Formats: sequence, C-alpha cells, structure tokens
Amino acid sequence: MSEGAEATPSETSSWEQADLLSLVAANPSRRDTPVAPVDPPLPAPETVLSEAVSLEAASAGSVTTLLIIDTETTGLQPGRDQCIEVGAVLFSVPDRSVLSQVSFLMPAEQNPAQGVNGIAPALTQRPQPWKSALACFEAMVEAADLLVAHNAAFDRQWFGQGPLPALTKPWLCSMEDVRWPADRHLRANPSVRDLALAYEVPVWAAHRALTDCIYLAQVFERCEQLEVLLSEGLEPRRLYRARLSYEERHKAREAGFRWNEPVSGAWSRRLSEREVNRLDFPVVPVEESLERRIA
Repeated sequence: MSEGAEATPSETSSWEQADLLSLVAANPSRRDTPVAPVDPPLPAPETVLSEAVSLEAASAGSVTTLLIIDTETTGLQPGRDQCIEVGAVLFSVPDRSVLSQVSFLMPAEQNPAQGVNGIAPALTQRPQPWKSALACFEAMVEAADLLVAHNAAFDRQWFGQGPLPALTKPWLCSMEDVRWPADRHLRANPSVRDLALAYEVPVWAAHRALTDCIYLAQVFERCEQLEVLLSEGLEPRRLYRARLSYEERHKAREAGFRWNEPVSGAWSRRLSEREVNRLDFPVVPVEESLERRIA
C-alpha cells in the first residue's frame, strides 16, 4: 500500500453529512449522481482579499459577538439541492449570553433529505414571514464580528445561492478550527451532539437548524476558556498531509487527520504553525492550488 493508505472512510465525518450520504445511497432515484460534494469553484480574488482582511481584524482580539449558524438542506450539493432552513443565534462572548435568535423555512417543492431532517415539503410552503426573517438574519450578520458553524465548510457553501445572501465576514468552524480542552475527552472532530454532552448540555433533538445553534450557544455559555479557544481557532491555517506508514496511521487519526478527505488518498488536516510544531510525526503542506480548490 502507498504511504498512509487506508481502506475505510473517515471516522470523523459530521453526523448530518453521514446521514445524508446514507439517505442518497439508499434512494435509487438519486444513485446516478455522486454522493460526495463537488469541489466549489475558485473564489474571486477580491473575495479572497476581503476574507483575509476580515480574518486579520477578527484575530486581533476584536471578537465580542458571534453569529452561530446552521442550515438544513435537501441534499449535499448546492446547484442541485437547496437550503430549506436557516437557524442563527447572536451570542455575546464577554457576557456568555444569547442576544437574539431566528429560524425560518424557505419554500421547497421536494426534500429528498426528509428522512434526515424531518422537514416535509408541504411544511415549507405553509404561510410564514420567511422573507422578514431573512432580513432579520441579515441584520444579525451585520451585527456579528465572526460567523460560527459546526462543519462550516458545509454550511457556508449555501450562502450566495437562491435567496440567501453571500456572506463575506470571517467564519470559524467549531468542529475543525477549535481545539476543545482535553479534559472534555472529545475526539478531534466532535459532532454537535458529542460536544453538547461533554459540556452537560441536554440533547433533546437533532437535525433542525435552530436546535443545533442552541446547543453550541449553551456550550459557549459553559466554556470558561472561550476567548482563548476563539483566538487560537482564528490562527492562520494551511492544509497539511501526514507522512506516515500504514502501520502508523493511528497517529494521524488520533491527531484529527481525515483519510481521503479533503485530499484523496492521504491523511490531511488544516493546521496552524503552532499546531504543526506540536505534532510528533512529519507533515507536508498541500499545494496551494489544490488547497484553494477544496477550501
């Protein structure tokens, strides 16, 4: 086998994407399309510059207000599928408190992922002020210093599609970017459910957008080191590939690297320079052109 070869899929994929993948695989009418998300197009240079400037400002210690975001969708691929629910919680970091929250459904003709999120198409078409709620959401975005999502790479790709606005403020992924305290005994890439339970937050439901936002907000309320975790989570990161033999692959898994995701045929993870220096095995950076395509 080649360096770091592994025959099984990532063990740390988010629970919602895993359920969606299972649903698509079980639905014969959708087997003619790939179940893996399509690589997004390269961002425009001005978008990259804008996000870089915003991230630098956020990492300078000015983050006091978070907007926690979650989405529910009809599948995994923007352009083919659509976002049908958005939930958001505006959260004050110094006060460890919720400022406001919103959740709304957007009309859909069908929802192949109903078995995962429980949202019937007919429900999305019931009368409700979703356009007013969307305007409220945009005002909350404007008030936030930082956008936070669990598996942000999945959620952020839906904005700028359909009625949802493109969001240019910096994002932080509470699954990939935040290194949760060791005394919580979490795996390297915990699910929202695992994270909530580790912080003694009751878990009563799953796969509705506002519910998952509330879980994260309640975790942040209980997190004494939140400012430190946010600051370290905002450190510049690059995508690295582990250089390990097949027999040593457990080291990569334990360090939160994923097999075959996002780099095909390799154990990879985004790391800051500080995190690279703490590893007890060698890594090499992924080529910048490839990293941009899968960012």
